[in-house]
Amino acid sequence: MDLCHKCPNENKTEEGTEGKAEIRVGFRQCDPQGECRHKGRDIRAVYEVQSEPTWNTGLLQCASVVSAAPQRSMSYTPRPSGSGTVPHRNAESGPFICPDIQRPPLSWPHNLRGAKPVPLDKKRFRETSCVSPEQQTIMNSKLSETHQKAICSQLGHVQLKLIYKATFHGYTAAAFHQRCDSLSPTVSVGYNVSGYIFGGYTRQPFNQSGQYANDDKAFLFTFEGRKLIKYPVANASYAVRMMNNSGPYFGESLVLINTSMPIVHSNAASHYPFNAAQMHGNDLNLVECEVYQVVEQTKFEDPWRTVTWNLEHKLELMNYIENYKPLISSVSQARVLLIGPVGVGKSSFFNSINSVFRGHVTNQAMSGCSSTSLTTQFRTYSLKAGREGRLLPVILCDTMGLESSTDTGLDIEDITSILKGHLPDRYQFNPAAPLDSEARGYCKSPSLKDKIHCVTYILDASNISIMPTKMEEKLGAIRKKANQLRIPQLVVLTKVDEACSLVKEDLTNIYQSIYIKETMQQASTKLGIPLSCIVPVRNYTETLDLDVNCDILLLSALTQMLRLADNFYDDFSDQLSTLQTRE
Repeated sequence: MDLCHKCPNENKTEEGTEGKAEIRVGFRQCDPQGECRHKGRDIRAVYEVQSEPTWNTGLLQCASVVSAAPQRSMSYTPRPSGSGTVPHRNAESGPFICPDIQRPPLSWPHNLRGAKPVPLDKKRFRETSCVSPEQQTIMNSKLSETHQKAICSQLGHVQLKLIYKATFHGYTAAAFHQRCDSLSPTVSVGYNVSGYIFGGYTRQPFNQSGQYANDDKAFLFTFEGRKLIKYPVANASYAVRMMNNSGPYFGESLVLINTSMPIVHSNAASHYPFNAAQMHGNDLNLVECEVYQVVEQTKFEDPWRTVTWNLEHKLELMNYIENYKPLISSVSQARVLLIGPVGVGKSSFFNSINSVFRGHVTNQAMSGCSSTSLTTQFRTYSLKAGREGRLLPVILCDTMGLESSTDTGLDIEDITSILKGHLPDRYQFNPAAPLDSEARGYCKSPSLKDKIHCVTYILDASNISIMPTKMEEKLGAIRKKANQLRIPQLVVLTKVDEACSLVKEDLTNIYQSIYIKETMQQASTKLGIPLSCIVPVRNYTETLDLDVNCDILLLSALTQMLRLADNFYDDFSDQLSTLQTRE
């Protein structure tokens, strides 16, 4: 970087003064005619040239500046009284506001080293500056995206929000506390002259009490290239100290902006054991200090599943379902069993699917709110393409709701009978005793078309994390029975709009919601079912009119059921071929 100090205008004197000069710090050059050609934005300040070689330590009046391109930005590091400072190029920090500078850079022209600041001609600055007031408020992070991701990977689904930057707000404890007090959690980052990047994390909000704060999750860190090296707190009671004369103060181990100076206090033998040479190379001079607030993320930048949200896609899904044909000729309709706890929306799911094909909201299956199951019979529901349309190639089988206690709700043995195709439609469940093989309507020799081809667990998305252990055990026992019979299984999560405000606001956020994905992963873990076999839906329980986006989720779920039914038919055909080969 070259300072533009050869321009003839720089040393121009005015009558009655010893001389005035305008220093323009930035990427500039002089052409052969001696005119300044701007390559980037400038900091401009006017100095009065004095004959005595002393510097007035009054604060320099400098303009804030924003670089047009981050690689052209500049930052300054104020030094203790008695030392000069040299402009330091900061390739990553982007826009900044120059802090108060107390001494001129040693690289400035010799005849200006004894200068003292004089008031800036604000009118002239407004006329010549290419920086807008809006640009002057911008502050960019020096921490690279790669390093931010490495830190965030230790903290969960979070992002870092820059709240304090020393070269922007000043290397003072007052500036730090003004910006950072009462905000938490935070990540503090120091950058030294040697190029090391290091700092600390704490969940405790900063204050100026002088007291220690307990934080067993606090840690210090440094980077070796892109790799984050972590130093966990050894004595949580002394994790952070709230000092009013310093910046971030991690026990007695690491202090950034120590006593309001651009320097680091380091003590590797204190409450955070670390290797000083590894952490910061024993270089305690800062060129930058930043503090980030850790903010919980609610939304992925891009959807993790691709969905086309329009009417055309809805019609494509409807057409696929209407024209679906089971792979085995003896089966005309795929039979899907809906299983789930009381109140999760099994019956509402059928009503919602039926509504999509009828073109209006229906309520054929009994549904509503109750502490016990409203469904007391085994029901098989066929779907029609319209009010008087043909039957669709799928049957949804509804059952009594599951309950945590062993003597209430659907009996596991009854579920086994359903899976094997023994139960007749409208069979009345008796929680006290499973189905008797001599009962009226019992099918002793069911054919393939009577059996269940896909099991679908219907679960409430807002209750997955608090599912009772007994319920998990019941679902696990059902899954074990289904696995033994080689029946594919799917999980449908209902009430996603109640579980996540982001989804309630806009259903198309469903695959960008971090909470919904975490809930789906929890369901996968609890039931032992792959994430690829878990789909979210919203039932029609309140509205009177259909919604295209809601329909797409419902139809997508039904499409997955038919595809899993195909897996069942493929497996059945393979078994049949193996038996025929043996014979």
